[in-house]
Amino acid sequence: MATLALHPVGARLGFKKIYFMQQQLEDALRTIYSEGATRQLPRYTEALAAYKQHFGASGPIAIFRAPGRVNLIGEHTDYNHGFVMPAALDKDVLLLVRPRNDGQVNLRNVEDGFTPVTFTVSDAIPSAPPGDWSNYVRGAAQTLTQVMGKPTPGMDALVVGAPPYGVPRGAGLSSSSAFTVVATVALAHLSDWTASGSQFAQLCSDAEWYVGTRGGIMDQFVSLFSERNHALCLDCRPDGEGNYHYTTIPLPSDYRLLVADSGVHHGNVRGEFNQRVAACRAGVAILKQCYPIITHLRDLHHMDWPTLEPLLPDSITAIALQEQDITLGEIPGLDRHAMLRVRACCRHVWTENHRVEAALHAMQQGDIAELGALLNAAHASARDDYAISCPEMELLTTSAREVDGVAGARLTGAGWGGCMVALVHKSALTVFEQHVQQQFYKHFGRIPAIFPCQAGPGAGLVWQAD
Repeated sequence: MATLALHPVGARLGFKKIYFMQQQLEDALRTIYSEGATRQLPRYTEALAAYKQHFGASGPIAIFRAPGRVNLIGEHTDYNHGFVMPAALDKDVLLLVRPRNDGQVNLRNVEDGFTPVTFTVSDAIPSAPPGDWSNYVRGAAQTLTQVMGKPTPGMDALVVGAPPYGVPRGAGLSSSSAFTVVATVALAHLSDWTASGSQFAQLCSDAEWYVGTRGGIMDQFVSLFSERNHALCLDCRPDGEGNYHYTTIPLPSDYRLLVADSGVHHGNVRGEFNQRVAACRAGVAILKQCYPIITHLRDLHHMDWPTLEPLLPDSITAIALQEQDITLGEIPGLDRHAMLRVRACCRHVWTENHRVEAALHAMQQGDIAELGALLNAAHASARDDYAISCPEMELLTTSAREVDGVAGARLTGAGWGGCMVALVHKSALTVFEQHVQQQFYKHFGRIPAIFPCQAGPGAGLVWQAD
């Protein structure tokens, strides 16, 4: 088992102090990663050594983490106030921090290709160029400052998010939300600021709007409040007091969630994602002419789809909607001449909400066959109605379903690449990995990474030392 490096400050503290600190860290990791703690310890000790190299060994250091997620079912429903069923991964983003009293944030990353960044906390932090990695922390600092009514402390912060233990970027496993959450959790801790669970999740979601993505609450919520070996069924519509309601449900004990990375990476801020948001908003605006009280597609959940479908255009542009005095609100980067597939996108959301409810019931009843069929249907809807699949994803799902013991398989995440999630009987894990990787290599000349989803606990402080 790895040990903490004995840096000069450690030498002054003495061996017993260092040993005690190591034991504290090992104990903390076991509560998070269980049997995986031994594999994680070198990662954490190397992160501590890197932090001291960047920022010096003198002063307190706190380590925070936030997990990525895989969405079992319920895709693109969260920003429509619908239902989702994600589970946290044991892959996470770490943030090592030391507070500053001058309001300055100094960001470093252990990975190459991330330029060091410095900015000052305020309630109006200038954005870095689109796509800059620091914007996630800028958004967290600005949003929290606005909510608290005073600036957060500054910090010297080191990000550790590289695979194999970090969340793969652009793979649909919510690496960006995990980064936003861990930054918000750290800044709130340094500010000695607390909030209700729903308020904190909403704050993290608002912080991510800083980068231009108009998503919902799911990614932030599961990153904060997941439980070991459980999925989280979340109602993304807040009640009158702004609280979100959810239930956790055990994952099937004889099955594993396996995640396969297509290697096709996307950016959530690109136009396709926000076009889907626009199509759903357009559907709501058009249906309001017949149902004035609705605000989101969720309001139509208990209506029959055949009643709604004829009221929606197959497609329409934002310009054409504007000519009808219909506005879509702020959607960054939306091409107002792009065709919005209104009917198909609304149909996906309507049917997907019903599939999530049915999936929860199937899990409660132990009906794995029904659960798998719902996963397959969700994939077909995401591919055909929401149009977010790609050839690599189709090959992954098709080859997965060819393996005996696979109940169902579907794309997960925003789409346009990213990852597939499959529900696989534990007796078929080896055959699944071999078959899917062989088929993918045959068609695309590369081997996709496949790893199990070990649902773990939500974000928070892991360990700190004076």
